[in-house]
Amino acid sequence: MPNPEPSDFLPHIAYDSVVFGFSGEKLKILLMEYHKTGWFALPGGFVGINDSLDNAVQRGLRERTGLDEVYLEQFYTFGSMERFKPEVMMKIMEPFGYEDKDQWLFKRFISVGYYALINYEEVEPKPDKLSDSIGWYEVDHLPELILDHNFIVQKALNHLRTHLDQKLLSVNLLPELFTMKDLQQVYEAILGEELNRANFQRKILSLDILERHEKLFSGGSHKAPFLYSFKK
Repeated sequence: MPNPEPSDFLPHIAYDSVVFGFSGEKLKILLMEYHKTGWFALPGGFVGINDSLDNAVQRGLRERTGLDEVYLEQFYTFGSMERFKPEVMMKIMEPFGYEDKDQWLFKRFISVGYYALINYEEVEPKPDKLSDSIGWYEVDHLPELILDHNFIVQKALNHLRTHLDQKLLSVNLLPELFTMKDLQQVYEAILGEELNRANFQRKILSLDILERHEKLFSGGSHKAPFLYSFKK
């Protein structure tokens, strides 16, 4: 892989992305497995000296998901000394000839956390040059992640749950048209609990965020549910 020159990047600044996808029943997260380590991590990267932070994150997600328009939310900055473990980064970079302990890559980095919401069906995950694989893992059954990445996931999930109504975050987890049941399944997957159907429907309709369309006829017409979309 090409040698990333320290003069090309902002020193000591990185980003980590928690990419949420909804499979129809389960909330999942995109994870990478680093080359020849068996270590799992969130997709992340560095910020170019002439690049904005948001652009760097968008580009990293585009390279790994193929999607151009991704909902991103910056939610926390991580700077604990517990995340400073140069031996971890050295092990990851070892197969590529990085052996100098004074390399800028092995210095301490503060990481800006983002979460993304994408349509699970539209993505074919692509591993980068440092990874053997990249794939979807259920939020409730994640492997152990490197450094503080498990903590980053929990912070992102807490933020997502807190702002679920206000920011309409589920819009990117569903197709353009969906049923009320589909929307409730997204809420239940994110919140980790079952919701009363009547109460949920009453609450969502009171927010005045949905546009109602024709019914979805897949069986008996008397049971056909209405289709909805989010108001633009």
